[in-house]
Amino acid sequence: MTADFVVETKGLRKTFVSKDRRGKKEVEAVKGIDLVVRKGEIFGFLGPNGAGKSTTQKMLSTLMCPTGGEAKVLGFDLANQQEQIRQNVGCVSQAGGADLASTGIENLVLQAQLYGLNALTAKKYAAEFVERFQMTSFAGRQASSYSGGQKRRLDIALGMINHPQLLLLDEPTTGLDPQSRAYLWGEIKKLKSEGVTVFLTTQYMDEADKLCDTIAIIDNGKIVVTGTPSELKSSVGGDTIVFSFLSEEIARSS
Repeated sequence: MTADFVVETKGLRKTFVSKDRRGKKEVEAVKGIDLVVRKGEIFGFLGPNGAGKSTTQKMLSTLMCPTGGEAKVLGFDLANQQEQIRQNVGCVSQAGGADLASTGIENLVLQAQLYGLNALTAKKYAAEFVERFQMTSFAGRQASSYSGGQKRRLDIALGMINHPQLLLLDEPTTGLDPQSRAYLWGEIKKLKSEGVTVFLTTQYMDEADKLCDTIAIIDNGKIVVTGTPSELKSSVGGDTIVFSFLSEEIARSS
């Protein structure tokens, strides 16, 4: 694995087996993808629902075992070094990971302790992220009372509590109002400035364009194209319509 690559996959695949009255059926959700994510960049995985974005992230975070292919995450082999990957990667799913019956502070302290931190350090980290994500006014309330934007702030703080080198964000702004969306865009850019590599999935072309250094477009389990936002936009030419006149006289009279 190249030192500059935080994620590298070769032929990564995932097949699910479903059952119905006619028997078993295989569904290939990810069809042998090759991708690289470079250190310190914001990498965007752009595609519609069901394209294979979330499944890919679940495999890279060790939450789901690949059916085939290989991958390295932060230099660790996905098949044999899953514990090391978990210690160095933060993951924020679409559904979030907060316990809604607990307060924001309680969620953060528990998450830090799950990474093996002692109670004192866990409380210190929790206070750090409450301030960082501007949650002071609501961190003492049960998470069930939070707005969508507040829950998403907590979700990202939970994903960052172990100070990971790589943060996986699965559609981080889906369903948020414009103000909350803009706030989270700013936080994601700030993570990059602090040296964190961010791998985010999104359905929004404007989000990928504004945030990402590199974009891979995925559809039906296959990567269609990869490039910078400017490269991808320049590769799509606009339609050209050519008008002509039946004669020079008509052209002059027009």
